[in-house]
Amino acid sequence: MSNCCIFAGQGAQVPGMGRDFAEGDPGLMKLFDAANSVLGFDLKKICFEGPAEELTKSNICQPAIFVTSYAAYLALKKRCDPAFACAAGLSLGEWGALCAAGVLDFDSTLKVLEARGRFMQEACEKTPSGMIAIVGASSDQLKTLCEKTSCTVANVNSAAQQVLSGSKDQIARAAEVAKELGVKRAIPLATAGAFHSPFMAPAREKLAPVLDAVAFKAPAFPVLSNVTGKPHSSDPGAIKALMLEQVTGTTNWAQDVATAKEMGCTTFVEFGPGKVLSGLVKKIDASLVTLNVADVASMEATASALG
Repeated sequence: MSNCCIFAGQGAQVPGMGRDFAEGDPGLMKLFDAANSVLGFDLKKICFEGPAEELTKSNICQPAIFVTSYAAYLALKKRCDPAFACAAGLSLGEWGALCAAGVLDFDSTLKVLEARGRFMQEACEKTPSGMIAIVGASSDQLKTLCEKTSCTVANVNSAAQQVLSGSKDQIARAAEVAKELGVKRAIPLATAGAFHSPFMAPAREKLAPVLDAVAFKAPAFPVLSNVTGKPHSSDPGAIKALMLEQVTGTTNWAQDVATAKEMGCTTFVEFGPGKVLSGLVKKIDASLVTLNVADVASMEATASALG
C-alpha cells in the first residue's frame, strides 16, 4: 500500500490559490516572496488576488500553479511527512514532480516554467489552433478522427477520454466528424492553442537552451514521464530530452497512473488548486483512493486520512 504524489496542470488556476498556506506559515510566505524575486514581477499578488484574466496567461499561470502546488506539498510534508513511492504530474505538473524529487531546485523550476509558458503562448499566437476533448471514442473511431482531420492526440487522460490538438479549422472539422462517427461527446476546449502537438515546435526549440543552462540531478524517488508513462532514468540529459519532447508530444496520463499502480500505489495525493487529476485517476480506476491538498482545510483532511 503506497502513495503517489501528483501535481496539477494548466487550467487548474484560480484567484486566491496558495493564500491561506502563506498566511498560516511564514516559511511558505517566503516561498511566494522568493518567486517574486526570481521572476521580477508580483506573482504572489496575482495568485492571491487575481485577476483571473492575468492568471490565465501561460507565462504567469505555469509558475503560479507550480509555486502553489509546491507550497501545498511542503505544507503536507511539514504536517505529517508521508512517504511517496513515486511522483507524477500533468504537463507543467511534471515539473513540480521533478522539483519535489530534487531533480532541479525551486528557482530553476520557476525560471523554466516562466520561459516555457511564454514560449508556448508565443506559439499559440503565431498560429490559430486549439484542442478538443473526445469522450467515449473507441480506438478505431479515434484513429479515423485523426486520419480525417489531421488532428493529433495531445492527451490520453483515460481509456474513455482523449484530447486532440489541431488548427482552428481541424478542431471544427473534428467536432463534425466525431458526430458523424457517433462518438459520445466532442467538447472544444477554451485553451490558448494546440498544446502537446507539432504546433508547439517553436516553443520546444526556444526551451532547449534554457534547459541546457539548468543543472539537473538524478531523482531522489521515481518520477513518471508523461511521454513514456514510465519512470525517468537517473541520467539528467535523458530527463531534459524527455521534458523537451513533452512540449510537442502526447501526454499519456493514463499510462502514468497504470505504472504507479504497478509500483504498488493505491493512494494518489494531488497537490495544487482543484481536483482535476483526482477525477481522472478515479475515471481510470474507481478503486484507487484520491486525496488532495489545495488549501489548509484539505491539507488537514488529507493528513488525517494518511494517518
